[in-house]
Amino acid sequence: MAAAGGTSSDDVPVIQAENLTSNVRSILYSRTFLSIISGVVAGIWGFTGLTGFVFYFLIMMVASIGLLAKSKFSVHTYFDSWSRILVEGVLAGLMSFVLFWTFAYDIVHIF
Repeated sequence: MAAAGGTSSDDVPVIQAENLTSNVRSILYSRTFLSIISGVVAGIWGFTGLTGFVFYFLIMMVASIGLLAKSKFSVHTYFDSWSRILVEGVLAGLMSFVLFWTFAYDIVHIF
């Protein structure tokens, strides 16, 4: 992750748009990748119904904690708000999760 910017003489953090965009793009890519992998794992393990969705949101919570640790819990150095790192891309990744979850479940348990 690239730093979003330095500090000015007034110690006000300056956020550079290019770095912020790059950091948000990295979060979206990592969440999409985790959604696909966790969907395949949930399908292979045979999760159905609410259990699969709970599994997905647990994975996303672990991903958020991992991103916080990666940024050394200094979110405003890399992002403009906490919501970027905690919830950015969670619902977008849900579609990929369901797609790969049902696909893997069908392959392993039905066919």
